[in-house]
Amino acid sequence: MPTITPTHGDPDDILCATDATLSDTSEAAALGMPSRVLTGATRVERAWAHWRALGAPRFLVAPMVDNSELPFRMLCRKYGAEAAYTPMLHSRIFSENDKYRSMEFTTCKEDRPLFVQFCANDPKILLEAARRVAPHCDYIDINLGCPQRIARRGYYGAFLMENQPLIKSLVETLALNLDVPVSCKIRIFPNLDDTISYAKMLEEAGCSLLAVHGRTRDQKDSTKFKADWTAIRAVKQALRIPVLANGNIRHMADVYSCLEETGCDGVLSAETLLENPALFAGYKTVEWREEGDEDGGLDQADLAVEYLRLCEKYPVPWRMVRSHVHKLLGDWFRIHPEVREELNKQSTLTFEWLYDMVRRLKELGARVPLYDGRNAVVDKIAVNGAAS
Repeated sequence: MPTITPTHGDPDDILCATDATLSDTSEAAALGMPSRVLTGATRVERAWAHWRALGAPRFLVAPMVDNSELPFRMLCRKYGAEAAYTPMLHSRIFSENDKYRSMEFTTCKEDRPLFVQFCANDPKILLEAARRVAPHCDYIDINLGCPQRIARRGYYGAFLMENQPLIKSLVETLALNLDVPVSCKIRIFPNLDDTISYAKMLEEAGCSLLAVHGRTRDQKDSTKFKADWTAIRAVKQALRIPVLANGNIRHMADVYSCLEETGCDGVLSAETLLENPALFAGYKTVEWREEGDEDGGLDQADLAVEYLRLCEKYPVPWRMVRSHVHKLLGDWFRIHPEVREELNKQSTLTFEWLYDMVRRLKELGARVPLYDGRNAVVDKIAVNGAAS
């Protein structure tokens, strides 16, 4: 087995070190498909039966590179998340490299329902990677939405959108060779008809659940571009399988508005959860505080300590720990930037040092509470019936 070469300089290199091999779209036919080819109607029935057997989760942790790892998933689950995605895993490296597998994919029996997400452009390699994790998850998810430069260089994610025969082959290969269902996560096209056609193709290829990020590939900055819930609603209405919505989620009032306006079966949150893993329990950061919201008796330092304890129980690479600490304590660091500078100077981290840093932040009087917005959510449900 080859080992992973540490990256120096551009962090994209590790995922782009493998060749972007383009597979012939007839690969699926050459893999010796099992006899469980189902009619469209039966596939849809099974898709819904599986989703309901999992409890039809509505509040989900979105896939985030280096950020939706096991300790963070478990923290979000404690505070109301009903299902979660792993970070995106590179199918070729995952298939070839023992060290990458052991470092980048960890789970436990409480970590369910679970989506394991892969990026790929080769059906055979994707299938090999998927088979390794299929016993440990509830969906194998194909990343068709990553808009970043790394995805362009590696030829995966949203940069496959113009090669739909290849995408169809990826989905079909998994759907016909795995017992665990296949899901996909996409971005929308600028043209709504193209988006709906794309989504229907995925469903027909064997996708059992579709998550739709309501921004285009070029709309990478969520602060500048609002997700298009109307487009997501159109996809939901056009498909027969469960559909999840992604985009514009800041607090629980947004969650219920999204469910109501899109008609979707669940909502994914990504960036907001990084600052506030207790979002799905009804807590808000100070940025979204409204009249009537009270101090919820919980703050981001409390959550940081809980996260660190989970990391001690479920070890992950330190780069992930460092990233989460920065996100969780960002509001506190803005008040005391000198503590952030101390953190940045630490070339090697320890749990002892991090616990002490949180203690010092609290002693400096930098507490920024999370606010309890659950009363406002209840009022909204009563008025709009959004949770019915």
